[in-house]
Formats: sequence, structure tokens, C-alpha cells
Amino acid sequence: MSVSFRPLPALTIVCTILLAALISLGVWQLQRLQWKLALIDLIHRNMNAPPVRLGDGGHLVWEPETNYLHVTTTGRFDNSREAYVFAIGPEGSPVYHVIVPFRAHDGETYLVDRGFVPRDMKSRATRPAGISDTEQTIKGYWRWQDAPGAFTPKPDLVKRIWYYKDVAGIARADGIKLWEPPGLIEADATPNPGGWPRGGQTQINIHNDHLQYAITWFLMAAGLVGVYLAYHVSQGRLTFGKRRER
Repeated sequence: MSVSFRPLPALTIVCTILLAALISLGVWQLQRLQWKLALIDLIHRNMNAPPVRLGDGGHLVWEPETNYLHVTTTGRFDNSREAYVFAIGPEGSPVYHVIVPFRAHDGETYLVDRGFVPRDMKSRATRPAGISDTEQTIKGYWRWQDAPGAFTPKPDLVKRIWYYKDVAGIARADGIKLWEPPGLIEADATPNPGGWPRGGQTQINIHNDHLQYAITWFLMAAGLVGVYLAYHVSQGRLTFGKRRER
């Protein structure tokens, strides 16, 4: 079969640049996919590793390797300074996450998300069994503070209600000194007396759509090649014929 191809110079240059860009974006998304898979694997290893003890005067260094780290510490809750973060519970109903200062042995204070309570149990008086000022050891997962959304409401400081886990804001409202950047402990699923707050609510909120994005870019690249060739065929600049026998 003989092929005759007379490419249009300007169109060929433009399509070559676009093709290189589309392939580069697809390769970049594959690289991001590998990075994201490694990060998710690290988080699972952190959560399933033996707990790291806090309260020795040291601070966790802010880096991805310490996010979701399994931790433990011993001390006392300051239940008089509960704060509440509005959220949607596992069954789709409104709840409050209960954030409580926890003073460790060495005097360091951490904020602890003890878990959620239904809206009608926001008051400590409705769950006295779960309130204790005695020394205890808690376990959970270390979470660095996330940024608020573009439309996150401002906190109600009078009712001590926040709309995202604003660790720095909660600490500032209570005069608690935290290091920068701030983080908190999300309690594990160990049941509290009386059943509330209900811990074990740590979620891995990491989207991983990079494979779909990579496929999209590569399909666009293939489509561009197809359109380029089809246009040349329609203009008679790309023809196919049988090779004549001599």
C-alpha cells in the first residue's frame, strides 16, 4: 500500500505543540497518581502503627509524614472548656464534634476531638457519664489543621460553635498556647462511658482522581491526532492506495 502525505505546515506546528502539551499533562497526572498512592499508603501505615507517646515536651514536626499519626498521651480533660464543631453525622443528621483541651503530664495542652454527639446532647448535662476530670490515657490520630472552605460560616463565639476544626481559633478563644502550625488529636473508637461522645470518626479525605485525569488527557491527545489526520484526508493531502506492481 502506498501512502501520500502532504502536511499543512502551520496546522502541523500547532497540532504538534498541542499534542506535546496533552501528553505532558497525562504523564504529569500519572506522576501525581504515584505520589498520591504513596501518601495514602503512608497514612494507613501511620494509623496502624503502634502509638507514639506525646507529652514529653516535644512537638510533632509539621509534615505529611506526621499527619494521621497514631498517638497516645496521659493527662486530664478540661471539660469546662468544651467547644463544638458542627458537622453531618454518619447517618446524615446534624451533629457536633466535641473539642476538649487535654493537659498532659508535662504541662503541654492538646486539643482533642472526642467524637460527635447528637445536637440535643450538646450540653454536658445530658451526658454526665462521659465527663471525667480524672487522669486517663487517650489514644487517637494526629491531624494538622485543615483550611476552611470558601463559604465556611464564622464561628458563634457565644455558643462556642465552629463550622470547621479551627484549632487555632478554638485555642485562641480559650487562651490556650499551641505551636504553629496547630493540630489536634482525633480520639479513636474506644467507647466513652455512657456512649457519648462517639469517637473513631477520623476520615481519610484525600481525593485520588489522577488516573481518570491522565486517561482524559491521553484520549484528548489521541483525538487530536485523529482530527489532524482526518482533516488531511478530507483535503486530499493524505491518501492511501495500492502499490502498483511493476
